[in-house]
Amino acid sequence: MSTPASHGPSHGSLTTLERIEPKRALVSVSDKSGLTELAAGLKAAGVEIVSTGSTAKTIREAGFDVTDVQQVTGFPESLDGRVKTLHPGVHAGILADRRIDDHVRQLEELGIAPFELIVVNLYPFVETVASGADAPAIIEQIDIGGPALVRASAKNFANATIVTSPADYTKVLEEIAGGGVTLSTRRSLAAAAFQHTSSYDQAVGAWFVSHIAEVEGAGAGDGSTAATASDTLPTSFTLRGTQLATLRYGENSHQVAAVYGRADGRGIAQAEQLHGKEMSYNNFVDADAALRAAFDHTAPAVAIIKHANPCGIAVAPEGLAPAEAIAEAHRRAHACDPVSAYGGVVAANREVSPEMAKTLSKIFTEVVIAPSFAPEALEVLSAKKNIRLLQLPANPALEEREVRQISGGFLVQSADRFEPNASLIEGWTLVAGAPAAGQTVEDLEFAWRACRAVKSNAILLASDGASVGVGMGQVNRVDSCHLAVSRAGERAAGSVAASDAFFPFADGLEVLLEAGVSAVVQPGGSIRDEEVIAAAEKAGVTMYFTGERHFFH
Repeated sequence: MSTPASHGPSHGSLTTLERIEPKRALVSVSDKSGLTELAAGLKAAGVEIVSTGSTAKTIREAGFDVTDVQQVTGFPESLDGRVKTLHPGVHAGILADRRIDDHVRQLEELGIAPFELIVVNLYPFVETVASGADAPAIIEQIDIGGPALVRASAKNFANATIVTSPADYTKVLEEIAGGGVTLSTRRSLAAAAFQHTSSYDQAVGAWFVSHIAEVEGAGAGDGSTAATASDTLPTSFTLRGTQLATLRYGENSHQVAAVYGRADGRGIAQAEQLHGKEMSYNNFVDADAALRAAFDHTAPAVAIIKHANPCGIAVAPEGLAPAEAIAEAHRRAHACDPVSAYGGVVAANREVSPEMAKTLSKIFTEVVIAPSFAPEALEVLSAKKNIRLLQLPANPALEEREVRQISGGFLVQSADRFEPNASLIEGWTLVAGAPAAGQTVEDLEFAWRACRAVKSNAILLASDGASVGVGMGQVNRVDSCHLAVSRAGERAAGSVAASDAFFPFADGLEVLLEAGVSAVVQPGGSIRDEEVIAAAEKAGVTMYFTGERHFFH
């Protein structure tokens, strides 16, 4: 039997130092946060600083001595900064295992001094993509030397400390002042460093897949169906996030849980909590559902969510001042099902006004999410101890792709979204009754948008831009129809109805017709469509087929 070839020395018997006091540091950072404080701390500890480009300039302008990397490599930074640290004079100093006599001897023969501390963070690739920059600008933000430095340093954590986040500067400086960076810290920073480069590479790979799809799609002019950025999925899919907080427990008290955020995320995970006790796992789930429901609408809108289902969704009528508009949208949404709204989660797609806050303050509410809160509104709501107030990040963005875990893996799909200002009815087919006009058109389009936020089987009744009855999560569509009608009560008469999928039989539709629904929108596509259409025609009710469904499981 053959023995596998050795790819390096065995280090199993080597003794690793518990603490390492750095004498020489390589600092090359894109994010300059805390850089001058770091330089001051290193100078106080007598650490020589070697640096590159703008990092060296920042350190020098702050009044600290710094050695330019080209003095180490004997080679100038070149190609507009594309080549700076890719040199044996740098990487041998990082990768040498000083526990091995031969490594020490080679460094001496080569005249290379080791680095015990490496501080590197990478080009802002994700931020550049998010800014809407063009492809050449994005490509220039693909870091080459940085990841090489990070990976080399992390591999050699037995001899060196790698720092990729300004948040770790204080801890590292404190340990240096206390006699050296501990092995435990070096190991944990190495793990964080590999996660950092892995996340970075995944972001670059995902952008390339999207960019290629966009280029190839733009070039398809022969009527063929070309892939687009939104419907192309990579052959390898990586989930990567940074733990933002541990939660008291998960969905139930015996489950552990934490919330993670992506570097490019602009949603609930990145929202700033302005008031209230810490968010729970279920709060996050409901808050995300509320955000999804409220931001499906371009008019001022409010969604109230309980157990990931809407208790009410409404938009404001035209002509109201902004402060009153969002308050009116909330009043309408709450009126849909005041009983269920107790202890709910509320999302608004506009600033929470003092008028809305005054109404909200009288209702027990777990969480309120909005782009902003007027100062007076914040004051009113902050008087309530238990309410959680979340302010969304600037330009909040819903996810383009949705991920769901299954045993042994996960499912990925493009998100179900509406065009923001599209006239939906123009793409529908009138199959029964007279064409809708005026407020009926507005209500049908509102109901079709709103039912997407309802768990299947979904039936939503709407009137005057507000839901009046919601039937959700039932195992058959007839029960959902009964539930929507019972919750609407007398308000069902004259309302419009949206069904997230087709009626398999006429019986579900007949429940709505008996309650006095005046118009219906549904996908169509059942083998019994003719039977369903006949029921609508017999009742003299307008019905449209959309040709697409909006299941939400």
